[in-house]
Amino acid sequence: MQEGLVIRTTGSWYRVLADESGKVEDCRLRGNYRLRGNKQTNPVAVGDRVQFELQDDGTGVIHEVADRRNYIVRRATKLSKQTHVIASNIDLLCVVATLGLPRTSTGFIDRLLVTAEAYHIPACVVFNKCDLLQDPDLRAAQDEVAAIYRDAGYPVLEVSALTGSGIDELIRTIAGKTVLFSGHSGVGKSALLNAISPGLGLKVGQISDWSLKGKHTTTFAEIFPVQLSNSDSRLSTFLIDTPGIKEFGMVDFTPQELSHFFPEMRRVLHDCHFANCTHRHEPQCAVKKAVDDGLINAERYHNYLNIIEGIEDEA
Repeated sequence: MQEGLVIRTTGSWYRVLADESGKVEDCRLRGNYRLRGNKQTNPVAVGDRVQFELQDDGTGVIHEVADRRNYIVRRATKLSKQTHVIASNIDLLCVVATLGLPRTSTGFIDRLLVTAEAYHIPACVVFNKCDLLQDPDLRAAQDEVAAIYRDAGYPVLEVSALTGSGIDELIRTIAGKTVLFSGHSGVGKSALLNAISPGLGLKVGQISDWSLKGKHTTTFAEIFPVQLSNSDSRLSTFLIDTPGIKEFGMVDFTPQELSHFFPEMRRVLHDCHFANCTHRHEPQCAVKKAVDDGLINAERYHNYLNIIEGIEDEA
């Protein structure tokens, strides 16, 4: 039996980087493994640690999947009860966003950040395509959105995969980590990975002229082990590229616990009069007071209310 890291999933086949040999082996999942009552559409995800055995035909069979330290999960489809694990055992989530071509809403960013908080995954926001911010109004809009997340306590990086601006700082941020890059199609996730490690040569898509939205170029999640040129070469860095997400369906949240996953709300929760306060209609609510006082951003609070409404609609 061998151990390894799942670096790509393509339907029923998994590419596994073997620990001992360093070879990449094509593996399938042992037939009855799926029959364990798992509600996840993918019992094996990139980032999983597995035990596998090579067969006479040169392919492998996965016998065991190790417990996950953490993972990012979303609803498989909008109304589905099933979930889809995007990736597991993550050290850092980079939410890749753009203010235009395509536009990333703060509501989408917040759904990803809340999920990362819930699964104990550090996160940062990476604004790509900063070379396009020639218009003063667009520049001011990005500054405003960036300030929202810096004030909430998240690192914010502004980069350009095209010009290389900010890439050195991004490399310093991710060096030695397993990093998931996630965001809408068209925000430049694959282009960023190419800028970080030029030898990857990932396919980069174009923006649709009629919709101003990205076209899918990454079709399967995949991990790329890389050596970063301007970081400590002894540090192993793993970059996870994922297909673009149109909508991010959140899983297993309750209205009473949601505020715990907003860092700026978490700081004042103990001052609420009611222990199970949802920060909507309750009197003597410290969160609502902090919003009124400008200590919590009103847009983040609005997104919080929208997420609660969605949770109740799906209950």
